[in-house]
Amino acid sequence: MTPDPSFWRGRRVLLTGHTGFKGAWAALWLRRMGADVCGLSLAPEGSPNLYDLLNPQTSADWCDLRNPQSVTACVQRAMPEIVLHMAAQSVVRRGYAAPVETFSTNVQGTVNLLEALRETEGVKAVMVITSDKVYRNDGKGRAFQEEDPLGGKDPYSASKACAEHVTSAYAASFLEPKGVRVASARGGNVIGGGDFTVDRILPDIWRATSAGTPLQMRSPRSVRPWQHVLDCLAGYFVFTEQLVSNDEAPRHINIGPDIEDTLEVLPLAETFISAYGKTVPIEIDTSPQPPEAPMLRIDPRLAATSLGWRGRIDARNAARLAAEWYAGYDAGVAAQDLCIEQIESYANGELG
Repeated sequence: MTPDPSFWRGRRVLLTGHTGFKGAWAALWLRRMGADVCGLSLAPEGSPNLYDLLNPQTSADWCDLRNPQSVTACVQRAMPEIVLHMAAQSVVRRGYAAPVETFSTNVQGTVNLLEALRETEGVKAVMVITSDKVYRNDGKGRAFQEEDPLGGKDPYSASKACAEHVTSAYAASFLEPKGVRVASARGGNVIGGGDFTVDRILPDIWRATSAGTPLQMRSPRSVRPWQHVLDCLAGYFVFTEQLVSNDEAPRHINIGPDIEDTLEVLPLAETFISAYGKTVPIEIDTSPQPPEAPMLRIDPRLAATSLGWRGRIDARNAARLAAEWYAGYDAGVAAQDLCIEQIESYANGELG
């Protein structure tokens, strides 16, 4: 199932984190479906970044989620009907380096947003985007289901599990009683063109080839639920549509790849490099690293049964699509054209 443009057309949508990789793709797709998108975020980080490359026409508030007065003012200006909360400190290794920033952004920032929304009239639905890493990972490799215990051994994972608890508490105590439907979506490890984030495998390959240096790979045998950005966003959008229209819609759903679609970091990187068409030597970094789970899988079957949504792009094809995006960008094709081409192909059922 793909998102329904008729649902989004003319709707006032508050999108937090619209300057990030996933948020920039989301803002573009929502606008193309006719949504009136208002962004709430810090200014984009680094250069290049996808937000600036897309030459956005989204109305925007530059806002730090950690500042409650600023968040309240932004929400009151937006007066949203639908809220998609994507803003976060989203990098595991950065969480180790900056735990206070990570917890204050991901936990207190979520509190500040939901507190502002409970005083705002006209809100119909709030979708809080968390992570596949919210579960208590015992390392056994079982694909986590929505009712499994939450946990998190590192600051990022724990902060996202905390955001789940915050969301549930605000939903039960304040928002659901006044008719606002609230849910959380737990996405997989998202990859795709236009990601320039440090410490992510595909952007690291792109930077290494650009600089003519070897790729430093930390964990070649780690397994993650790799997912193309368009599959993930489609799941978020379809879930939101169901949340508004269906009283029986779940309140927590994994948005991830097929349960059998597992791929280690090294073959994912090799698939990308082959499709990208540029060679880069790979060196395994054996220096001490902050601990990360070697195996992470989530079970997406509830999304299939309750939403009719399934991921359409497997991990290898997701890597190939990302490689095509970066190759086009290197060749001088406008980032917006590259994104729109893939969005339209996905919406028309031509990808996956």
